[in-house]
Amino acid sequence: MFISLILGFLLLTSISVKAGDTVKNFVFSDKKIVKHTSVKDQQRTGTCWSYAATSFIEAELIRMGYGESDLSEMYFVRNAYSAKGNRFVRFHGEANFSQGGQAHDVLMQINKLGFVPETDYKGNKYGSDTHVHSEMAAVLSGMLEAVVKNKNRKLSTAWNPSFEAVLDTYMGKRPASIEVNGKQYNPAEFAKATGFDADNYIELTSYSHHPYYESFVLEIPDNWTHTKYYNLPVEELMQVMKNAIENDYSVCWDGDVSEKGFSHNNNLAILPQIKIEDLTDSEKSKWSGMSTNERRKQMYSFENPVPEIEVTQELRQETFDNYVSTDDHLMHMVGKSKDQNGTSYYLIKNSWAESNDMGGYLYMSEEYVKLKTVAIMIHKDALPKKIAKKLGL
Repeated sequence: MFISLILGFLLLTSISVKAGDTVKNFVFSDKKIVKHTSVKDQQRTGTCWSYAATSFIEAELIRMGYGESDLSEMYFVRNAYSAKGNRFVRFHGEANFSQGGQAHDVLMQINKLGFVPETDYKGNKYGSDTHVHSEMAAVLSGMLEAVVKNKNRKLSTAWNPSFEAVLDTYMGKRPASIEVNGKQYNPAEFAKATGFDADNYIELTSYSHHPYYESFVLEIPDNWTHTKYYNLPVEELMQVMKNAIENDYSVCWDGDVSEKGFSHNNNLAILPQIKIEDLTDSEKSKWSGMSTNERRKQMYSFENPVPEIEVTQELRQETFDNYVSTDDHLMHMVGKSKDQNGTSYYLIKNSWAESNDMGGYLYMSEEYVKLKTVAIMIHKDALPKKIAKKLGL
């Protein structure tokens, strides 16, 4: 059934991410976990944006009292491909067309075409048991390139129906009607019936090359719609995430996972200090006898808590400007914790299946979040009132 027993869901969550989790010699006490659905697997696709945003929406439906849901991620992917293709052609090929995307892509497609349960749209019609998009993406991209570079001096009326037919062949035709709990809906009607309103959600970032408390088009390739994000100082962005989790709102997280300190397999994302001169006096006594290589090996062993970099707004800006912090991956932030030293972490639900010791979750340190968050999506009611007022919301 599409709506499951909430009791079963709560039991699953308590088993998966219980208080007192131990990761190597890290001991976490979970202070808060927002109710959410189970871990999924994006498999061999670049569609983390849809998996993260869909997970976020499912958590919102639980918070709103609708119940536990399993929505189709590939329904949003199919619809976004259609929109991307049209935009690519309208921009004469001078637009991004790739597997990547942003959280707001899902909201935009909900406003246009609603959503459907996973059982009504699998999005896999190409003879594979798993989602594998490389061939499809290459075929679609090649087709669009041929369209915009054709020498006929005008576009035919056939390109768009042909493009849509390729999508239907690979992913399947979108359902015009679905049945949920004995009632018939089209996808837009179903989304409305759940009470979900895409207009209640906002995206925020924190970079100093634009004014704070205003919105701007975030300059990342996967923001192919040129959507605007609200800009906050990083300390206030951190307040937003903390306030959201503490008040039972989860966060759709977009950021960089290319650092050595990010290890899904080790269930951790941390920002270890490497330079001995950056350590406090008490920390120096522990690390000063080690060579740089020994310190590096210890810090990236993920065996024990280690001193972390103190992140500033200036460091955020520097790493964004020089491509060290890039828009790599979207995940779902569902809780917050502290380790045995009192260091704060956020509990992150990934979309790489239950492929680590925590069943697909990881702990991301506050400093990692502070530096490597490119953007977040939240319900606007998750904003602290003072920050909402500054943004005019």
